[in-house]
Amino acid sequence: MQEEKLIKSPDTERKDRIPPGQRKVDDFPVLHFDGEPSVDINTWQFRIFGLVGKERKLSFKEFSSLPQVKVFSDIQCVTGWSKLNNYWEGVSTGEIRKLFTILPAARFVIVHSSDEFFTNIPIAEFLETDVLFALQYNDKPLTKEHGYPVRLVVPRLYFWKSAKWVTGIEFVEKDRRGFWESRGYHNHGDPWKEERYSE
Repeated sequence: MQEEKLIKSPDTERKDRIPPGQRKVDDFPVLHFDGEPSVDINTWQFRIFGLVGKERKLSFKEFSSLPQVKVFSDIQCVTGWSKLNNYWEGVSTGEIRKLFTILPAARFVIVHSSDEFFTNIPIAEFLETDVLFALQYNDKPLTKEHGYPVRLVVPRLYFWKSAKWVTGIEFVEKDRRGFWESRGYHNHGDPWKEERYSE
């Protein structure tokens, strides 16, 4: 594989990297709503659909063969913990973007997971340079509890937006609240504004 390009998430350049209401931790807590889904890597597919020029489906081999980047970021969890200095490796959303045409009416991305979880992100934030679909964490393959085989990582939003066990992306015109967003979490999730929960 080619040498990955290192991208530093802008929040890692802040003088104080811990947002309001957060505390620094050294471990990597595992949080999810239900059990971990069973994923067969031989049948796993990454689907691109919705308001796109042509729907695409990629096998894991095809997906993992795409050019990759390495992202240095912090993790901000809505439950109050922050983990600094994380390295993710995988396929940037910008690289995925090269595979298809987004129709003009599209405004949001719905990120789908194999556990029927999904989350919503404005297209502009989805395509930020530090956002990627991670295959590795700290130079090791993703573990099942952290989203194997593919996890979205959106460093500048609370970590629930970084969906585990991703199976595809859907482009839509109207926003659609995801799993946690429809259960009281904030629809956007900026940790620096403490956008934890809906009013």
